[in-house]
Amino acid sequence: MSATIPQPVPPIVLCFAAADPTCGAGLQADLLALAANGCHPLTVVTALTVQDTAGVEGVLPISGGWVADQARALLEDMPVAVFKLGMLGSIDAIVAVAEVLADYPDTPVVFDPVLASGRGDAFADEEIVAAMIALLLPHTDILTPNSLEARRLAQELESARPAPDLAACARLLIDAGCEHVLVTGAHEPGAQVVNTLYGSHGPLRNDAWPRLPGSYHGSGCTLASAIAAQLAWGRDMSAAVAAAQDYTWHALAAGFRPGMGQHVPNRLWRMTSTNQQPASSREESHVRVA
Repeated sequence: MSATIPQPVPPIVLCFAAADPTCGAGLQADLLALAANGCHPLTVVTALTVQDTAGVEGVLPISGGWVADQARALLEDMPVAVFKLGMLGSIDAIVAVAEVLADYPDTPVVFDPVLASGRGDAFADEEIVAAMIALLLPHTDILTPNSLEARRLAQELESARPAPDLAACARLLIDAGCEHVLVTGAHEPGAQVVNTLYGSHGPLRNDAWPRLPGSYHGSGCTLASAIAAQLAWGRDMSAAVAAAQDYTWHALAAGFRPGMGQHVPNRLWRMTSTNQQPASSREESHVRVA
């Protein structure tokens, strides 16, 4: 008998998020996006949901003890290259996640601060938002809010004063502890969606993408997981953000509407030749600001 040749282990990314039975967002979206980008995903369930592609009908948070136990069992068994945080569901879970992250200070953290569903169903009250800022931002290497989330987080930091412009929001969030902020612009007006990556000295890159028709369920989860995958493969932050945006735009462009609600990104678009579009088929601009 021939000896079995050991296979290389792909980079491992540990996700904390809620389960979405539609597989459009949440942990299931993370799984698909990470696998499509060559990583092995691990999952910690922070909440169970009752939802379809039209909206969320119920959320059942998982206790902080169970969240921590899920994570520590995995971390004692396998080496994790990157943590990815999504919807956490409760202050109890936020505290548990923060305690886990504190024990792995050298492992990058990608945090998608999910505050509401695509339909607008609220996932986070003021206390949860405050806990996110105080306990999680200091561990975060890159925060990936959309413009609405960036303004809401900034308002919490500004003691409910009117939200400043997005660049000022990013500055407030970086001052609160995270290293980078990628503000996505799908909720802003214009023919293009402009996403801006900020660092401690201001904008690092602007990327403009043609606006796609329709509304998508799980686009933010897809982008954050793709960034986590690129970081797990060793790319620097700017390159990881660029590659993740390209992957996500194509997943959205190849998306489909499986039910009566939002479209779902096709995270496996590379595997379906008829859905593949070369990068040259879309307009883009990458403006690097020193």
